[in-house]
Amino acid sequence: MVTPLAAVRDRLEAAGIPDAAFEAAQLYMLATGRDARLSGGAPLSAFEQKKLDALCEKRCARFPLQYLCGEWDFLDLTLKVGPGVLIPRADTETVAEAAVEAAREAGPGAAVADLCSGTGAIALGVATHVPGARVTAVELSPDALAYLRANNAACGCPLCVVQADVLRWQEECAPGSFDVIVSNPPYIAPEEMAGLQPELFHEPRMALEALDGGLAFYKHIAPAYFGALKPGGRLILEIGWRQADAVCALCLSAGYEDVSVRSDLSGNPRCVLARRPIAF
Repeated sequence: MVTPLAAVRDRLEAAGIPDAAFEAAQLYMLATGRDARLSGGAPLSAFEQKKLDALCEKRCARFPLQYLCGEWDFLDLTLKVGPGVLIPRADTETVAEAAVEAAREAGPGAAVADLCSGTGAIALGVATHVPGARVTAVELSPDALAYLRANNAACGCPLCVVQADVLRWQEECAPGSFDVIVSNPPYIAPEEMAGLQPELFHEPRMALEALDGGLAFYKHIAPAYFGALKPGGRLILEIGWRQADAVCALCLSAGYEDVSVRSDLSGNPRCVLARRPIAF
């Protein structure tokens, strides 16, 4: 006899869902409130079965699991997510950890700006791991801003949340405002969008796509926010796996030094780190 959990797993596998066993267990928990490892073989009520079928149908249509769950883990945080905001990914933890290190290096009361903040994953990661840091989260999208504010309230972190376009917000920044500026901007080139996994088409396009071969935001942020950094301040940028050389070159041409690349746990180049010279 096929159990409810196994039936969901089989449906997900047939739909081409990677790691179908894990995802089946997640959907089972959402539908029943029970751990599938302990009760995955037990019969379901009619209500539970209907809910599980509906969740499975959505997932088989490649609606993101994270959106179905309504929340997702990032570092040691659990963040609210849903349609309208970019899903926090494990790869970005590498960027957040680099920002935490830079904020700690800057010392007590470090001023940090997170550009294109989305759910607030990076900003909240810094705020929770560097007590006393003064973190500003900048986001343009009203939909994403709602999740950012909800996550800020849930985490109890003293973020300063700003709704603004990062392509203009540098005009509002006084010279030498920040010890650290970090960003996970849109970086997928328009011609690459068609080849993305189906789930990504449910995420906001404005958080994914960038012109100029995916480099448009880097071309703006690196020079435009140079003056907003304190001398010795750090710029940290998440990048696509083929963008390291181009983004490093942009940082060097903008006047930064100590430019380096950090890889994620999969070994892919994931972020570029650069420093504003102390004497410039």
